[in-house]
Order: sequence, then structure tokens, then C-alpha cells
Amino acid sequence: MKNVLITTSTFGEFDKTPLKLIKKERFSYILNPYKRKMKSEEVVELGEDAVGIIAGTEHLDDGVFRRLRNLKVISRCGAGMESVDMEAAKRKGIIIYNTPDGPTLAVAELAVGLILNLLRKTCEMDRDMRYGVWKKKMGSLLRGKKVGIIGLGRIGESVAKLLSAFGVEIAYHDKAPKKPSLKCEKKGFEKIMKWADIITLHISAGKNSKPLLDKKALGMMKKESWLINLSRGGVVDEKALYKALSAKRITGAAIDVFGGEPYKGALKELDNVILTPHVGSYAREARVAMEIEATKNLLKGLIG
Repeated sequence: MKNVLITTSTFGEFDKTPLKLIKKERFSYILNPYKRKMKSEEVVELGEDAVGIIAGTEHLDDGVFRRLRNLKVISRCGAGMESVDMEAAKRKGIIIYNTPDGPTLAVAELAVGLILNLLRKTCEMDRDMRYGVWKKKMGSLLRGKKVGIIGLGRIGESVAKLLSAFGVEIAYHDKAPKKPSLKCEKKGFEKIMKWADIITLHISAGKNSKPLLDKKALGMMKKESWLINLSRGGVVDEKALYKALSAKRITGAAIDVFGGEPYKGALKELDNVILTPHVGSYAREARVAMEIEATKNLLKGLIG
């Protein structure tokens, strides 16, 4: 029986259908035993005989492919493909799939939820209450705010649609030419950073690229502004963000993705940042649909 390696940390926990589909086609599977993002060496060790991988965000490059001699298909459970060396995969004849629509609404809803949470200081007051502190903190309305969306792909546009119900002014920055389905103005990067009350990031991280939001970019933001990053770790300079938040140069931030995961950095010391463990797609309905789609893609590549 041929093996399939599943590297995502919670695959099949909420619905066994994807695992049943794999068994039905007479493949065995190996689940991620670490319950975190796997290292390249761990992928090689567990996937030594694998013909297919249902992948998360671990790095799959030429070094991995040369050691996984039986690998024929990679099915990414998610949208972003920057963790996979596409050229190296092509040279090896490895078929690649992803699930571009699966996480869209889940990530977009989380972005809106985090924006509301930051503006109303919900997490801050929750922490106070747990330590016996009864203190009412004044928040802000979302209505009337200027929201800058950086990256107007599927998720960015979904965020824009959800936010439009709150009476906000929306602008976007994207290097690629776009035709938004709703009214929003395109702005240059520096202009949108200086203009927005809220910046929400929905872009891919380039390989070996510098952070888009470094010290200089964060310095462009208004003092009374908030930052949301549900895109990719490495897009924001975490040390520069820590300094900006601790000095109150920006009001607050919500971060779901990090340069190194699990995250163990200094942002944990601050009250004006919400930290979540890379859970953008972790809405049950969206996650199950994405896992089933990733499994079907894998089997399509393996058996036609």
C-alpha cells in the first residue's frame, strides 16, 4: 500500500471524510505527529516512501524533493504557494495543486472580528476582568474609519465586502491591475500607509524577501491607527512592530502569522496586540471543505 504524508497539524480532526477518501482509494496515510509546522528534515523522515503530500506551510524545496524519490503529487491545503519551490517541483515532474477558495471567507471574517476587537479593546478588558480589575475602557467605532487593504486578492476583496456594511471608507494597494467588484480607490503604498486608520494585510510573502512593513513603513502610519496581519509571516518586521506598539506610535495590532512558528517573541509582553496561532482558516466549515478539496486534488493527481 502506497503512503500519503499529511503535514498540516490538525487534518481530519473535525471530519474524517478526507481520511476515508484516502483509504477508499487504497492509500495509507501518515499524520503530522508534531501538531505544528513541520521542519524540512521531519518531512523527509516521515515522507521517505510517500507518493503524495497534503501540505501545510512547511518549506518544500529542491533539497526535499531530491530525497523524496517517490513523490508525485503535492496538494496544498490552503491558497498560498510561496512555501513550495514551484520550479524545482516542475523539474522533478511533481504535480502541484492548491485550494485557493477554501480559506477565503474564514480569513475575511476573522479579519473583521479582530478589527472590532481591537477598536473596542475587548481582549484588554477580558484580561483585566480575569485579574479582578473592573475597568471600563473607551473604544472606537468602526463606522467612518479609513481602511487600507494591502493585497486585493480573493481574501482582500472579501474583507472589503464585509467591511462595506460598516460604513467605512475603503482603499487598496496592489501591484497587480485589479477591477474591484465594489467602490474603492487604489492608492500607492506610501499614500495608503499615511491615509488609513486601519491597515489589513492580505498578500503573499516573496521568497527571501524583506518585510514589506519595516520600521520605515510602520513609521508612516497614523498614531491613532491599527494593523492587522493575517497574510504571511515575514511580511511585518516583528521587532519594528514591537517598538512601534510599545512606544504607542501606533495604537494596536492583531497578528495571526509569524516569521517563526510557534511564536515565542517579545510581542507577547504587550497588551495592545492580539496574537493568534495561525488560525485564519480555522472555521470548522471552511476547514473541512478545504481538507476535502485538498484530498480530492491529491487523489486526482495520483490516480487520474
